[in-house]
Amino acid sequence: MFAAMPDSTNLDEPAPRIYLLAAHPHWRDSHINRRLLAAAREVPGVDVNDLYSSYPDYAIDVPAEQRRLARADLLVLMHPIQWYSMPPLQKLWLDEVLAYDWAYGSQGTALLGKDFWLAATTGGPEESYHPQNYNRYFFDAFLPPYEQTAALCGMRFLPPLLLHGARSASQQEVAAHIDTFVDRLATYPDWPEMDEIEPCPRCIVPQTDRPQDAEDDAAALGATPDTTQAEAA
Repeated sequence: MFAAMPDSTNLDEPAPRIYLLAAHPHWRDSHINRRLLAAAREVPGVDVNDLYSSYPDYAIDVPAEQRRLARADLLVLMHPIQWYSMPPLQKLWLDEVLAYDWAYGSQGTALLGKDFWLAATTGGPEESYHPQNYNRYFFDAFLPPYEQTAALCGMRFLPPLLLHGARSASQQEVAAHIDTFVDRLATYPDWPEMDEIEPCPRCIVPQTDRPQDAEDDAAALGATPDTTQAEAA
């Protein structure tokens, strides 16, 4: 039987500079990410959270996640690319933790000035991400949702670390990739190209573009929230 991995590092330790979210729905089948997760746990100053171990019921502890994220300088999303995006629990984490007026919006400054880094693997080789191949687009075409998430929160999006063709990668390629990953974590923020990365412009979502609260909706209809819900049922 596959042994569950520990869900996080000790929160009583000094505040780490990096918060790493590892998301893989099937660690048993992981060729690369499982080894990356184990390697990350050995790097000092990295708070590692295996989302599928922490939240097997998908009930995310939003206040706890916000505290862990707020005290870090770098957020790392580490996961396999699935259907040109992230695993579902990782997306749910973004939906719930990066709340309006906390992570973004005119009052949402909790992440302002922090860094955002993607460490991802793909099943298809790099050449499959080409207009003349079956993925039809260069891989960069699938990065805007990550980049804009960072921008909306006032974070700087760092160049992603990618390993294409993870299932067919040689042992030498895998070892080199893990070494690079560990070195990046260990040396952050002292990366050679860091000074050349422009600060991300902060994108403010105005209150007028947000949905009304349930109370406001009810008032507009001349009813209480409960009766409005009943009438709509």
